[in-house]
Amino acid sequence: MFSEEVFVFPASFAQQRLWFLDRAIPDNAIYNVPTAIHLAGSLNLAALERTFNEIVRRHETLRTTFIVEDGQPLQAILPSATIPVHLVALQHLGAKERDVRAKSIINNELKHAFDLASGALLRVTILVLSDTEHILLINMHHIICDDWSLGVLIGELGTLYAAFDQNLPSPLSELPLQYADFAQWQREWLQGVVLDTQLAYWREQLNGISTLHLPTDKPRSAIQNYRGAARFLELPKQLTDCLEQLSQQAGATLFMTLLAAFKTLLYRYTDREDITIGSPIANRNRSEIEGIIGFFVNSLVLRSDLAGNPTFRELLDRVRAVTVGAYTHQDLPFEKLVSELHPERSLSHHPLFQVVFGFQNSPMCALELPGLVPSLINIEFKTTRFDLELHLWKCDEDFRSLDGDNWEDNQGLRGVIVYNTDLFEPATIDRMQNHFQTLLSGIVANPDRRIANLPLLSDLELNRVVVAWNHTQVDNPETQCIHRIFETKMRQYPNAIALNFANDRITYRELNARSNQLARYLQKLGVGVEVLVGICIPQSIDTIVGLLAILKVGGAYVPLDPSYPQERLNFMLEDAKVAVLLTQSNSIDRFKDFKNPLVLLDNDWETIGQERADNLQYNVNSDNLAYVIYTSGSTGQPKGVAVAHKAINRLVCNPNYIKLEPGDRVAQAANISFDAATFEIWGALLNGAELVAIGREVTLSPREFALEIRDRQIDILFLTTALFQQIARDVPQAFETVKYLLFGGETVDVRWVNKIIEHGAPQHLIHVYGPTENTTFSTYYDVDLSRSISSLPIGRPITNTQIYILDPHLQPLPIGVTGEIYLGGDGLARGYLDRPKLTERAFIDRAFDAHLNPRLYKTGDRARYLPDGNVEFLGRNDNLVKIRGFRIELAEIEAVLNQHLAVSQNVVIVAENVPDDRQLVAYIILDRQQKPTPEIHSFRQFLSSKLPLYMVPTAYIFLEYLPLTPNGKVDRAALPTPDLSNYHDRDYVPPRSQVEELLTKIWAKILGKEQIGIHDNFFESGGHSLLATQLMSRIRDNFQVDLPVSNLFEAPTIAQLARYIDIMCWAANVDETETTGLDREEVEFRSI
Repeated sequence: MFSEEVFVFPASFAQQRLWFLDRAIPDNAIYNVPTAIHLAGSLNLAALERTFNEIVRRHETLRTTFIVEDGQPLQAILPSATIPVHLVALQHLGAKERDVRAKSIINNELKHAFDLASGALLRVTILVLSDTEHILLINMHHIICDDWSLGVLIGELGTLYAAFDQNLPSPLSELPLQYADFAQWQREWLQGVVLDTQLAYWREQLNGISTLHLPTDKPRSAIQNYRGAARFLELPKQLTDCLEQLSQQAGATLFMTLLAAFKTLLYRYTDREDITIGSPIANRNRSEIEGIIGFFVNSLVLRSDLAGNPTFRELLDRVRAVTVGAYTHQDLPFEKLVSELHPERSLSHHPLFQVVFGFQNSPMCALELPGLVPSLINIEFKTTRFDLELHLWKCDEDFRSLDGDNWEDNQGLRGVIVYNTDLFEPATIDRMQNHFQTLLSGIVANPDRRIANLPLLSDLELNRVVVAWNHTQVDNPETQCIHRIFETKMRQYPNAIALNFANDRITYRELNARSNQLARYLQKLGVGVEVLVGICIPQSIDTIVGLLAILKVGGAYVPLDPSYPQERLNFMLEDAKVAVLLTQSNSIDRFKDFKNPLVLLDNDWETIGQERADNLQYNVNSDNLAYVIYTSGSTGQPKGVAVAHKAINRLVCNPNYIKLEPGDRVAQAANISFDAATFEIWGALLNGAELVAIGREVTLSPREFALEIRDRQIDILFLTTALFQQIARDVPQAFETVKYLLFGGETVDVRWVNKIIEHGAPQHLIHVYGPTENTTFSTYYDVDLSRSISSLPIGRPITNTQIYILDPHLQPLPIGVTGEIYLGGDGLARGYLDRPKLTERAFIDRAFDAHLNPRLYKTGDRARYLPDGNVEFLGRNDNLVKIRGFRIELAEIEAVLNQHLAVSQNVVIVAENVPDDRQLVAYIILDRQQKPTPEIHSFRQFLSSKLPLYMVPTAYIFLEYLPLTPNGKVDRAALPTPDLSNYHDRDYVPPRSQVEELLTKIWAKILGKEQIGIHDNFFESGGHSLLATQLMSRIRDNFQVDLPVSNLFEAPTIAQLARYIDIMCWAANVDETETTGLDREEVEFRSI
């Protein structure tokens, strides 16, 4: 039984929710509502204490605590209570120490949690700075008050203090109702038809609502922590007057206009047309409750459709309609709305909305205290329940911060931006505030302008992101053709080694002569300016001779990978209308249907060698085509990217990202059909350097690759991200003798970069980015090798290149805001061969600088500028997915999963085995040092501690290696389907011997299959070159025999491979040799 001194009433819906939150997060100060007032003059402390006790007597909420019955909170109201005014004497301190101490006391009060069960839920403190200077600190829990209540309290404080200071009775009349009456009425009224009508409106309004993801500086944690800070702002009177005038013309309130402007800002920051924010509404629709201190405020969910890029005036009409509808249905408590709608819940953010906009258009009444000059102090916010809050008000009071930073003296709007400090940096909020003011100025200047075109960046910031950070122009021989620059280098370094392929080397003079002979031969076959010549030859000196010869005669080369399927090669030959094809005699059967001249460089050289060896004179310029490289296309057919000579010049002649010099040894590890070969080949030959071939089989073995780098004294090397990470994982010291190591192509796991730094970094470690359509590299980032790194941008534009980060309406975006990368400059391809419509879609005209070519390439890649001018790559547009209303960046999940100690690499995709049921699937390569293999639940638990639950994958598949495309990038399409691990297309034959049984287990683990038959083909079962390398490594470890990868191509089944192993094991036993291939490699490599 309760004491007779306590009156018990139901809690309101709003109180009920805050009580639950308080229980969920004990000892929190999230819902503290503090107010600090500076008082200058003589303070009557007795009158002040009497004033607060009278206010407590008048308002039952200030005498309320909460008890629990059947798991539900109830209001427990004391019939009477007194509130002590705590005095803190600081007048004996010096001015500086006093201010510091006062600020500390205020901050401690902000963090001091209330006990809802024992109370009191109102605390009053007086800081005595001197006889004539005090600070009044009032702190209440939100469960008993709201912003309107503060106005009530301030009003009564002034009235009562003035009376009690003169020993007069209270002039205030008794309140007709108390908050408990409202709570009781609310529960009785909100049911039946009334509840159904309200819910029907909100269900329709919020159907399909999704989370609004602002661009943040830091990743969102799995559990919301409520840490916050604030930035104060002012809008000048002239701007405020113009906004009010616009509102009147549109038949809207100033709140609606400011709300529409704020939604425009969020639209520009997020590229979301469906913008939902929360807005507090006083919810005091009856005059009897206007004077009550209590938790009446309700949160309205204001959802607006910004589709179609409306003018601001059109958007204002939409916002007005939404706001009026919400006002009409404002009586449904937000807590009831959440419980009835059951939105997707997450511990990482607030339900239904994450951003708040509040506007108080009737200012808090001025506090007037006889003999005192009061001024409100801007309290430093330490908590927030949301990602971002913007609160504005009209007020002419003298607000000042404790540090003495006064507001400007104006009659405009004042406000505060409260933000979650675990998501945003202060500088980001400062920029956002400036963008909002720029946007408002643009709105009043032209409200009929479309919202995507309204100004957002200041002139200074706009100049920085589109001009200053793109100032990369340097002089280079862009008017010369590639072969002419090569000929110049040949004259300078005639006897220098140009090509070093296997056991064959030739000088610049020899290479020039041979390519001239072949060029004259091609000339007789009709090859001329921009005639396309195919070249399908394995890596060899003939390959480079062929490329140079084609260019010397004015043609453009079309590199073809001999390992490609015949159907793909035939398509490229036909699509490019190849006039002549250079190949070798062992490929003649593959091209028997090719109707145009076929040149066999190994068989026909006796005839070719009869041609003159002097340089040709041909009317070719740097705007003519140099090559056409085929890349994958969205239609399933590859598309040819046509690149001119000047684009290659810009890549390798006087570049700002690398210093290429005569005598450098440049590795040629990429297939010539991959545009990285453009950098390798021409980076060497146009700078007097030596091009050193590294065979494909060597690149597939990290240890062999490391030995090759050392033994062949490689100075300059480019690797795809996947290959870089594989070598860094297995042989991190492999690059310590290299001058420049460049890597890129996909998102990088910084763990492997740090491993390189720790174990033997090259002189320069360069992270590069760029699509084929802008000639190999577009940006670079020179990694700081003096310390470990936590992130890896793609950096700044290379020489004669521009990078722009634009929104879908081609407007430049601010620092920190995600948009699409557009590239400009001399590296741009001419377009896609014979695909004018595709070229028109991908290459656009958008001028930002009158001195530069306006042509830009639309990459489809997402990125943002960092404050220092570097660009952060955020993935492909098609790597952003939506699951159950949440937008998810798959790269974010991958980055967090990579932090797990057992994870070496991973890829996350979306699978949809059941229609409309999209699930996240993680493919994981385990760290070899982790034994035993962790259970799947450990990965789920790890991710759940760092990510919202909707970002935690459902399925986990373990692989030995991630499948790669021929260009070295992760082939997501080749990842095994989660439910097909036991799929077989032939009869299963079990192992018959111990060797076959062990091989079966190894294959099953590497291929991620539960069952493998001895006649199943490794490559048909999902194997590829990198998995083959891993298989050979496992065989070596388990059988102590060293098989080359080529054996697997000859014996691709377990039955066939087991015979090889049996023979080699027998031979090893005969020789009684204990040294294995692994031992040899380790002994050789220790000297690196």
